Amino acid sequence: MLLNKPYDVLCQFTDAAGRPTLANLLPLPDLYPAGRLDRDSEGLLLLTGDGRLQQRIADPAFKLPKTYLAQAEGIPDAAALEALRRGVLLHDGPTRPAQARAVPEPAWLWPRLPPIRERRLIPTAWIELTLTEGRNRQVRRMTAAVGHPTLRLIRVAIGPLRLGDLQPGQWRAATAQELAALDRAQRL
Repeated sequence: MLLNKPYDVLCQFTDAAGRPTLANLLPLPDLYPAGRLDRDSEGLLLLTGDGRLQQRIADPAFKLPKTYLAQAEGIPDAAALEALRRGVLLHDGPTRPAQARAVPEPAWLWPRLPPIRERRLIPTAWIELTLTEGRNRQVRRMTAAVGHPTLRLIRVAIGPLRLGDLQPGQWRAATAQELAALDRAQRL
């Protein structure tokens, strides 16, 4: 199952504090997230009842690439983008090299509620990052390490699976072709 997880939704099905969870979006039982997105991140989440698939997608040992769009504070220069490509040193060690490039704001982007904080004198820019590891809040920590904190983060791909035109809160079943492509990608 592919889901566009909205902002402010927890990547779990219950919450003692009563915050919004996946249960508010999916009426289907016996599905579990394969990987996670933070409460303040948006975008593609894969849910499955297949424990083996769930483990392989979440496990960084399989190096399944995950692609994100990060709206960053300021305009990253070539040196900042190159640092992201080489990998940056975080408090828990250096990151693996990543694919990183500046991109225009996506035309298909939905408004975030609430909107990000805007600073009149500080511009923002979009960075597309593809990672092969999944540390806690890694994209946010990487962009901050190069001087451009992430203001908004949207996962747009997990391996060959793409967010496509799913709107926040919408979900759909993965196609047989998508599952076959995912299986091939995990074997590489």
